[in-house]
Amino acid sequence: MRLPRLLRRLLPALLALMPATLSAAPSLALDARQTGAPINPFIYGQFIEHLGRCIYGGIWAEMLEDRKFYFPVTADYAPYVSLQDTPFPVVGASPWQIIGVASGVTMVKDRPLVFVGEHSPRLSGGTAIRQHDLATRADMDVEGHVWFRPATSQPATLEVTFAWGDAPDQRTTTLLDAPVGDYTQHPLRFTPTAATEKATLTLRATSGDVLIGTVSLMPADHVNGLRRDTLALLKQLDSPIYRWPGGNFVSGYDWRDGIGDRDRRPPRKNPAWTGVEHNDFGTDEFLAFCRTLGTEPMIAVNTGFGDAYSAAQWVEYANASHVHGAGAWRAKNGYATPYGVKYWCVGNEMFGPWQLGFMQLAHYTIKHNEVATAMRRASPELPLILVGVGDLDGMNTAHDPAQVKSGHKWSHGMLLACADHMEMISEHFYEGRLPWTQEGRAPLADHVGRLAKTIRHKAEGHRTLQASLPHLKGRVIPIAMDEWNYWHRDYVYGELGCSYDQADALGTAIGLHEFFRQSDIIQMAHYAQTVNVIGAIKTTKTAAELETTGLVLQLYRTRFGSIPLKLSADFGPLDLAAALSSDGKSLTVGIVNPTAETVALPLSLAGRRASGPGTRWLIAATDEHAHNTPGQPRRVEIVETSALDPAQPLTVPALGIAVFSFPVN
Repeated sequence: MRLPRLLRRLLPALLALMPATLSAAPSLALDARQTGAPINPFIYGQFIEHLGRCIYGGIWAEMLEDRKFYFPVTADYAPYVSLQDTPFPVVGASPWQIIGVASGVTMVKDRPLVFVGEHSPRLSGGTAIRQHDLATRADMDVEGHVWFRPATSQPATLEVTFAWGDAPDQRTTTLLDAPVGDYTQHPLRFTPTAATEKATLTLRATSGDVLIGTVSLMPADHVNGLRRDTLALLKQLDSPIYRWPGGNFVSGYDWRDGIGDRDRRPPRKNPAWTGVEHNDFGTDEFLAFCRTLGTEPMIAVNTGFGDAYSAAQWVEYANASHVHGAGAWRAKNGYATPYGVKYWCVGNEMFGPWQLGFMQLAHYTIKHNEVATAMRRASPELPLILVGVGDLDGMNTAHDPAQVKSGHKWSHGMLLACADHMEMISEHFYEGRLPWTQEGRAPLADHVGRLAKTIRHKAEGHRTLQASLPHLKGRVIPIAMDEWNYWHRDYVYGELGCSYDQADALGTAIGLHEFFRQSDIIQMAHYAQTVNVIGAIKTTKTAAELETTGLVLQLYRTRFGSIPLKLSADFGPLDLAAALSSDGKSLTVGIVNPTAETVALPLSLAGRRASGPGTRWLIAATDEHAHNTPGQPRRVEIVETSALDPAQPLTVPALGIAVFSFPVN
């Protein structure tokens, strides 16, 4: 029968409006009596490092770059050294510009005129320095302070101007007087009336010569120095444990630089990455951060350029009585009660030649045992995480086969020589984008399976290796996968600040499923790194947003069960995981559908029966490249559907990640 002409014309458009075809899939047969080892909640851990805009520019609320004048202020104003064609270039020289005669600003090195660091800027009368590219919102008050003193035996006046536009009513000026004598701190507060990313702060010596100490500006709604918008998203992630401060950073970090009065802590060159380490976010700030989030802290000590004595002192600072050793320093800094930090990493990636203090395996095993012994003297029975092998070829870069071989020998050697000085062994890996083909981007299925493949490879490798070591006597040393993620370009959020799309979300969900399948040996994992960099949260200077991968981590952390069920069926391109809640009263099923069609899986359950309607939480997108951008409406979101009939198939649209939950008895 021929269709009417109008219907024939409309048919293509009508078909385009129809949902994708429901693809027949195997029945999902679950047996609630077939369970695996409980999923440790530490699988949902996070990792923050002093790298790029993870802490400064992401977690910490400070608006100014180089607020302590690590870089000398010179007439040659060229602050940015890399990523200059992005919104977040990397600062590699002073971000302060001289306004007026260039010779009117000098860097004083004479003690005690220097406030902190190697030098302090001296401004002669009438000369100013200015920092550009500060961002405000119309509803955002700005507060801070400046330390300064007269440079001579005469009183001096400093004029401080915050401008958010060119009009006279788009600036606020404050005159501050300083008597003769030492540095004094003066509070600052401004109320911008318009949003901009081009605000400026100007410090001008109007009467007499002035020595500037440090300057600070933060949004007035900060929470003990933390960005309020970032903090809100961190609470949604609800990670149960955070690893800090590194990463490669820790192998050149002196923790003693990061305690005491923040304004008096010395600025340093970041030892592993670019830019300045302000030392504003040190041990006390990290532990306050953890208390605010209700999360467990895990500190990595420096076994690169560091030593056993310094590591033990750090443990003392965190855990000793207020009258004992470094515990007395903590009390002097205002924290009399010991923090009781339980989890500690002994070093980071010491197998790699990129690591500060890298050494031969035979030497490092000695150092590890010395450091671990000293740490346990300071705080007995610490659960210590030992440096295992990181990934040497996960970024699609050429690698030296000898290094890969050395890496495998490293884990073996560490387990042989250090098993009595560890509770867990650390593993790291990153996976990048597969190379583009002549037809375009590599197949989606290849990309989304990469994380799970590596997780499985590491788990199986450790089972085989540890079972072959007689001295372990059957002991299983769990894996702490304390760095894992996709890592690819382009860097649009500063150093290593790549964006994540729906394809990365699909792969991250499958990666979590693999952690659940390996729950007998992988007891901890830390997604790296939480904010900006390669993180689950991205920020501009005035907005923050969860990446697609962050939505996945939030969803599984808050909705998925903890007693995994064993699945044996082959679901083709789909990836499935199932678990009971800890009390056995609910069943959760995770389904990742990386295909272009909607799928529907009939559910059959043995050992339990559904006792009521269920709920589906869905992360889906029509485009694998869809991603979220701070300050813009979400393109990818968690969508909840309630009152699901447990007798109906579990339905997941194309490019979808779904977690289903049903009450059972």
